Amino acid sequence: MSFDPDPPWTTNRDWIFPSQSFNLPRTPARRFSSPYPRTTSFQTSLSPPSSNSTPSAVHRTLRRRISHRHRIVERETSVDAARDEIHGKSNDVAVQSEDCPSSGNKTTSVDKKFAGFFRRFTVSRQAACIIAILVTCFTCLVHKNFSLHNQVNDLQDELSKLSIRLRRCNISDSIDIIDSMSEHNVSGASLKNTALILSFMMFSLPLVFVKYMEYISYIRRPSDSTTEELSLNKQLAYRVDVFLSFHPYAKPLTLLVATLLLICLGGLALFGVTDDSLADCLWLSWTYVADSGNHTNTEGIGPRLVSVSVSFGGMLIFAMMLGLVSDAISEKFDSLRKGRSEVVEQNHTLILGWSDKLGSLLNQLAIANESLGGGTVVVMAERDKEEMELDIAKMEFDFRGTSVICRSGSPLILADLKKVSVSKARAIVVLAEDGNADQSDARALRTVLSLTGVKEGLRGHLVVELGDLDNEVLVKLVGGDLVETVVAHDVIGRLMIQCARQPGLAQIWEDILGFENCEFYIKKWPQLHSMQFEEVLISFPDAIPCGIKVASSGGKIILNPDDSYVLQAGDEVLVIAEDDDSYAPAALPMVQRGNLPKNLIIPKTTERILFCGWRRDMEDMILVLDAFLAHGSELWMFNEVSEKEREKKLTDGGLDISRLANIILVNREGNAVIRRHLESLPLESFDSILILADESVEDSAIQADSRSLATLLLIRDIQGNEMQIRGANLYLCDGEELSFYEVLLRARQRREIVIGYRLANADKAVINPPAKTERRKWSVKDVFVVIADKE
Repeated sequence: MSFDPDPPWTTNRDWIFPSQSFNLPRTPARRFSSPYPRTTSFQTSLSPPSSNSTPSAVHRTLRRRISHRHRIVERETSVDAARDEIHGKSNDVAVQSEDCPSSGNKTTSVDKKFAGFFRRFTVSRQAACIIAILVTCFTCLVHKNFSLHNQVNDLQDELSKLSIRLRRCNISDSIDIIDSMSEHNVSGASLKNTALILSFMMFSLPLVFVKYMEYISYIRRPSDSTTEELSLNKQLAYRVDVFLSFHPYAKPLTLLVATLLLICLGGLALFGVTDDSLADCLWLSWTYVADSGNHTNTEGIGPRLVSVSVSFGGMLIFAMMLGLVSDAISEKFDSLRKGRSEVVEQNHTLILGWSDKLGSLLNQLAIANESLGGGTVVVMAERDKEEMELDIAKMEFDFRGTSVICRSGSPLILADLKKVSVSKARAIVVLAEDGNADQSDARALRTVLSLTGVKEGLRGHLVVELGDLDNEVLVKLVGGDLVETVVAHDVIGRLMIQCARQPGLAQIWEDILGFENCEFYIKKWPQLHSMQFEEVLISFPDAIPCGIKVASSGGKIILNPDDSYVLQAGDEVLVIAEDDDSYAPAALPMVQRGNLPKNLIIPKTTERILFCGWRRDMEDMILVLDAFLAHGSELWMFNEVSEKEREKKLTDGGLDISRLANIILVNREGNAVIRRHLESLPLESFDSILILADESVEDSAIQADSRSLATLLLIRDIQGNEMQIRGANLYLCDGEELSFYEVLLRARQRREIVIGYRLANADKAVINPPAKTERRKWSVKDVFVVIADKE
């Protein structure tokens, strides 16, 4: 009996596993779909399928592999059949050789049988293991499914029990909530109604009070009262007026109170007609006040009425606020435009008042400040700031870096004086007003009183212009040493007399008194202490000393002091120089004094002088001429004032005509601007003619200047030739060669100070000449400008 290696049942298996003898590729195991979750053991027992494989693809793969296995089995079957035939054919051989079997054939058949059995055993063991694993996994999944089902049932039972209990609780709570809500609604409705009524009453109460205020005043008034009492509305209006006028922030405060009141009333009204809380209603009311367009989304008649009312009030408040802001800005700009703001300056020049002299004063200050890089000049007058700035802009001169600040105010008010920083000013100038001299001086006196009343004190010196010399004593009495007075009218009269007697002197005064050429300067020089004035005279190469400011005498200035005067500590030297920083003392030069000519004394001769016009200080000018002129000189007065009235005015001014020692008064009546009146005078016989600004047109500077100019042109035309400048040389001989310092020392023998000269062929005098040590030839026709006590 032979052992069949491949039994026939192997060809009908449903689960085919490749044998180890075949080198077939592994295919993924069949995927089972189950409602139970997969376990880890089941997943690890089978190979995971490809991620991109589908169930249909898996079935096709399995069919191909099963068909391939069937072909292999059929091939093996055919091989076995062929082997059986070979075995049948070889039976005879085996019988024939049975008596002497071959050992090699027996061994081969046993090995084949053993190999087939081992192969079948191995395949059966693998299939049994896989089946056992699958059964175990399936059993676990089924058990887990049943346990989860039981847990779900238990949870559903517990959920049903809890739902029943929750329904019972909700029924009881809903009953309580309904009761509480009904109570809350009742209380909330009453509160909202109260808020609505309160807001309406608060809004209507002021209107009712204003409307029936007169009736309330009539009821309060006693029936038997005979005195007239003010009504309640007038008293209330007065209180409001006082409050708004007394408190500077009354208007913004009133606007703030009105805004808060409107927000509160609007919030209460909205709380009464809406379901929102009070805080939300107040915020909504504020939005209506701030932006009137926020009420467009309001719904309902009540909320719309309230929102429109609040928005209308907000528009009124916004209009009031806009008006207040506009008024504040306009007031600020008006104060700046009208010059009411404060001046924050130090070391500035302050000019109080306005007159026709302001233009020339500003021009000279600009020239003086040029060396300092410019300065600041503050002008305060009782005029509009724009008008002052416009008038100053019309002045055709260069300010040279000096800034002019205008302020509108009165110098008699301390607040206005503090506004221009009067206590920090370097110098204060009080100008006399145009018009009556006595009224102008009275105002200047009050201004000085106001300045002395400044609590902070005055840092700079004070210069006051007066119109009448008699009022100078009063101003000095009030201001003391702090005040320096300048009687411009009197000074101009004296300068005119000197210029009339010394032709060409007007140009010298213009150079010295202005800042364009040489001017006076006072400065302290410690290196000159203990030196005599004669040595100080020749110590400045670029200046000419003229006097000393004595510290021991309270700052008194001595012009042309003695040569033997010794400078003390604290004394200051008065010089004529180009600028305050253009001169300094140097080493003493070697100068020969020399001697004066023998014909030094020139006798005085009688003169004839003509005054055209009448001034209110005519008596002072007559006294000055009487001191200068020689005995027997004549003073002709030609004006429209009658002779009797002239004598009365001169007598009222303090002049005694009978006491005049040197001059004789000659009166002529006439108009100085009429040619035939001027032709009646012997114009060619006068040594000097003075054209005065007539008292009748003194208030108008333009009219006075026009009258004087017309008189001058008429006199020039009548004379037919220009007047010649006369002078004499008293310090040297004709053709003598001297330096300016030598001439200066010669003039000291007459106690005179030479400050300049005018050559015979020159048209202009030279003040403070350079190169004072250079020698040159002089002519007797050259004229020297000197400072002397007497002529």
